[in-house]
Amino acid sequence: MEREPMRIREGYLVKKGSMFNTWKPMWVVLLEDGVEFYKRKADNSPKGMIPLKGSSIHSPCQDFGKRMFVFKLTVAKQQDHFFQAAYLEERDAWVRDIKKAIHHIDGGQRFARKSTRKSIRLPETINLSNLYLLMKDPEKGIKELKLEKDKRVFNYCFTGTCVIDWLVSSGSIRNRREGLLLASSLLNEGYLQPAGDTSKAAAEGLSDTPFLDLSDAYYYFPDSGFFCEGYSSDDDVVLKEEFRGTIVKQGCLLKQGHRRKNWKVRKFVLRDDPAYLHYYDPAGGEEPLGAIHLRGCVVTAVEDMPDTKKHDDDNILFEIITANEIHYYLQAASPTERTEWIKAIQSVARTGK
Repeated sequence: MEREPMRIREGYLVKKGSMFNTWKPMWVVLLEDGVEFYKRKADNSPKGMIPLKGSSIHSPCQDFGKRMFVFKLTVAKQQDHFFQAAYLEERDAWVRDIKKAIHHIDGGQRFARKSTRKSIRLPETINLSNLYLLMKDPEKGIKELKLEKDKRVFNYCFTGTCVIDWLVSSGSIRNRREGLLLASSLLNEGYLQPAGDTSKAAAEGLSDTPFLDLSDAYYYFPDSGFFCEGYSSDDDVVLKEEFRGTIVKQGCLLKQGHRRKNWKVRKFVLRDDPAYLHYYDPAGGEEPLGAIHLRGCVVTAVEDMPDTKKHDDDNILFEIITANEIHYYLQAASPTERTEWIKAIQSVARTGK
């Protein structure tokens, strides 16, 4: 029986059309022998498949000046395929894995990611749903704490080390290495959520394991009262009552109008349940002026918008493409703030309802 190719990496990227200069969000799956792309994550059949044997990858790719974090995959027949990631680390992670896959297939080898999965098998008796309920037990479960890092306060969360400690003490696993695999499974199934840059980077594939047994890697239960307090670029005062349970990030951004293409300052509030980015009049008002549905969207940094007058000489722009392919252009106050918004929106687009 022929072995099914291993899935190495998957996620939403923006892909350039093969005939026209159109960029559309695609669910992209990197296999050992090729790259499949789907119109939506839930689709059963791919729209196309790019074979990796004899292919080459180029990054950074400067063929499209207005689009950042683009990489080019050239197949053996010299046909080019262009993909755009949301930010630098995400692009580099895709490029690293594709290079490794090409190297292995050209050398007749199997792709093998360095992982604790290689030598560890979980006991078949483990039920993730039941384990999650035990972890949340008010008396015997994992204690939710108030932790501070990088000028931000994370409420109702816990460290990766605490999770592994609890798994060991409860007898759920035999050692810390096995605990990493079990915690990674809980993370992948949505029973745990990453909080902060360290744990989010690992969950996005930038570490050997999705879950980190570290005291500075923070996590939380998705249905807990988690909220984060910090400093926004426009010095908004963040009230913790506004964040409790639903708000991931908020602050002021410039938004381009759909009809007149003019720019206006709006206060944006990012919610994870439901997965919406609401925007308000910054002068006040409780009712939102509109909302962007984020489930299944793609978000990427851009240098400029097509067919519109440039708004500012120092554009810090990013683009949200919704699942039904509506494009929204927003501008942050700094490159750092743009990256923070992109990562936050990405997280909600993957896990929000």
